[in-house]
Amino acid sequence: MPALVNYSGDDDFFIRKNSIELGRLCSISSQADVYWPPHKRVRISAPFLFRETDFEQNKQPSINDLPGECIFEIFKRLPSGRERSLCACVSKRWLRLLSSIRKGEYRSSNVVKENIDSVSYAIETISSNENGGYLTRCLEGKKATDVRLAAVAVGTSGRGGLGKLSIRGSNSSCGVTNFGLSSIARGCPSLKSLSLWNVPHVGDVGLYEIAKECHLLEKLDLCQCPAVSSKGLIAIAENCLNLTALRIESCPKIGNESLQAVGKLCPKLQSISIKDCPLVGDHGVSSLFSLASSVLSKVKLEGLKISDFSLSVIGYYGKSVTNLMLSGLGNVSEKGFWVMGNAQGLQKLVSLMITSCRGLTDVSLEAMGKGCANLKQMCLRSCRFVSDDGLLAFSKAQGSLECLQLEECNKVTQSGIIGFLSNCGLKSLALVKCMGIRDISLDTPLSSPCNSLKSLSVKNCPGFGTASLAMVGNLCPQLQHVDLSGLYGITDAGLLPLLESCKEGLAKVNLSGCLNLTDEVVLALTRLHGGTVELLNLDGCRRITDASLVAVADNCVFLNDLDVSRCAISDSGVAALSHAEQLNLQVVSFSGCLGVSNKSMPFLKQLGKTLVGLNLQHCNSISARTVELLVECLWRCDILF
Repeated sequence: MPALVNYSGDDDFFIRKNSIELGRLCSISSQADVYWPPHKRVRISAPFLFRETDFEQNKQPSINDLPGECIFEIFKRLPSGRERSLCACVSKRWLRLLSSIRKGEYRSSNVVKENIDSVSYAIETISSNENGGYLTRCLEGKKATDVRLAAVAVGTSGRGGLGKLSIRGSNSSCGVTNFGLSSIARGCPSLKSLSLWNVPHVGDVGLYEIAKECHLLEKLDLCQCPAVSSKGLIAIAENCLNLTALRIESCPKIGNESLQAVGKLCPKLQSISIKDCPLVGDHGVSSLFSLASSVLSKVKLEGLKISDFSLSVIGYYGKSVTNLMLSGLGNVSEKGFWVMGNAQGLQKLVSLMITSCRGLTDVSLEAMGKGCANLKQMCLRSCRFVSDDGLLAFSKAQGSLECLQLEECNKVTQSGIIGFLSNCGLKSLALVKCMGIRDISLDTPLSSPCNSLKSLSVKNCPGFGTASLAMVGNLCPQLQHVDLSGLYGITDAGLLPLLESCKEGLAKVNLSGCLNLTDEVVLALTRLHGGTVELLNLDGCRRITDASLVAVADNCVFLNDLDVSRCAISDSGVAALSHAEQLNLQVVSFSGCLGVSNKSMPFLKQLGKTLVGLNLQHCNSISARTVELLVECLWRCDILF
C-alpha cells in the first residue's frame, strides 16, 4: 500500500503490475513478439491463445441445458401444486412443459399424494360456497391467450381442479388456439362447464383433447367458433356422457351428424340451444328429439332452416319439454305449428316464446292452446298474423295461462285484450309496441272483472290513452304493479280513475316518460296507496315539482326506490325528503334535475344514512367537490355522478 501511495512513475513498478495482470489472463508462446514501451500499456502484436479450461471453470451448469424429456420427467416428480406453480413462473418453456403433463402422470409418493388430496379437499370445500363446488375462471379479450390458459391449467391442478371455464376471445392473432385448450384438457380433467365465444383459432383438435380428458363435462357453449365442425362435437358426445346442456351459435361447420350423435350418446341431455347454424336441418333436430326426448326439457331453436317436419317431431316426442323458444323459423308454415299443437305431446310445456315466425296464425295458435294444457307463460313477438280472433280462441282453449306478453303484434286490438282477460285468469299482462291498440270507447258493456290480474305493463303503445286506462281500471281492480312507461298521451284525468279503482293497493308504479302528468297524480297516488307503494318511477315527467316530493315524504311508509330524474325538482324537494322520519329510501335518482344544487348537500347526507344507491348524473348545479365530500361521508352508498 505505501508503494501505491508514494508511487511517482517508477517504470519497474509499472511493468511488474502489468506482468501480473497478463499472467492471469493468458499465456504467451515462446515465439510471441511482445513489446513493452515505458509509461504505456502493453501492446501485443502476436497472436495468443486462451486456454479452454479457464472458461470452463467459470461456466456454471444450468438445468436448461437438459433436454426437454429430462425436465419433463423432473417436473412429473414435483410433490405438490405449489412447487409446480413456482416452476411455471420461471420461463415459458417450463410453463409449456408443465402444461403438457396430465394430472394423473405426476409420480409423487403416497404420503405426498395424501397431503395433496387433503389440501385439495379443503380448497374445494371453501370454493363450493361461492362457485357451486369448483373453481371458476373467465378470460376475456386480450387476456384470452394460450399462455394464460396454460398458467390456469398448472395453477388450478393443485387446488381441486378447474370446474368452469369461460373464454370470451377476439380475432387477434395471439388469441386462444388448440394448444391452450389442450393444456386445459390435460391439467383440468375435472372440468364440468366450458364456454367458448369468438375463438376462431380453436378447432376440432382442441375439442378432441377436451373429449379425451374431461369426461365429467356437463355444459358446453360454442358461440362463433368457425373452425369447429361436427367431428369435434361428435367426439364430445362419444366421451362426455354426462352432458346435460349444449348451446351452439353461429358455428357454420356444425351440422346434422353431430346432433344425431348427441341425441344418441348423451342420455342426460336436458337443455339444447341452436342458433344461426346453416348446416343444421330437419334430420338433426328430429333425431335429437326422437332419441333424447326422455329428459330434454329446455329447447331453443333460432334462425334455422328447418321445416314443418321438425315441429311435428317436437309435438310428438317433446313429452318432457317445459320451456320452448322458437325464433326466426322462416320455412315453418301454419301447418307445422298446427301439427305441433294437435300432436298432444307438449303436455308438460310451461313456458312458450315465439318470435318472428310467420307460420303462427290464428288457427295454429288455437291448436297450441288445445295441445298445451299446462302452459303458464306465453310471449309472442313480431307475430304479424295473430289477431284478436286467435287470442280469443286460444283463451277459450287454454285455462291455465298466467302470464301473457305481446310485443309488436299489430293486429291485436283493445277488443282482443278485453276478451282474453274475460276468458283467462291471467296474473300478468304486458303489451309492448302494439300499434293496433286504439283509444276508443266500446259499445258493448264490459264483462265480469278480472280479479286475478295483479301486474299490468303497457310500454310504448301510443294508442293506449284515457279511455283504455278507464277500461283497465274497471276490469282489473286488483292490480298491484303498474308500468305505463312511454305513454306520453295519458293525462291526469285518465290515470286518476285507475288509481281509485285499485282496491288492493299499488306496490310498484312506473310512469317514466309520461310527459303530461302533473303533481295531482302523485298527490292522489300517495294519498290512496302511500301505505303500500314500494317503487315509484317518475323519470322524465317534467311537470312533477317539489310538491310531489312533499306528498311522498308525508304519506309513503314503505317506499325504498324513488326515481325523479329530469323532473322539476329543486333543493326544497330534497329537503322535504330528508326530513321524513318514516322514509327508508335505499335508491334515489335525481339525474338531470337542474334545480338540485350544492345547497342540497346536508339533505343528501341525511338521506344517505339509509341509501345504497344515489344518482346525481347531469346535475350541473352540483360541483365535483360536493360529490367528493358526499363520497367520503356516504361510504356505504354507490354514488353516480
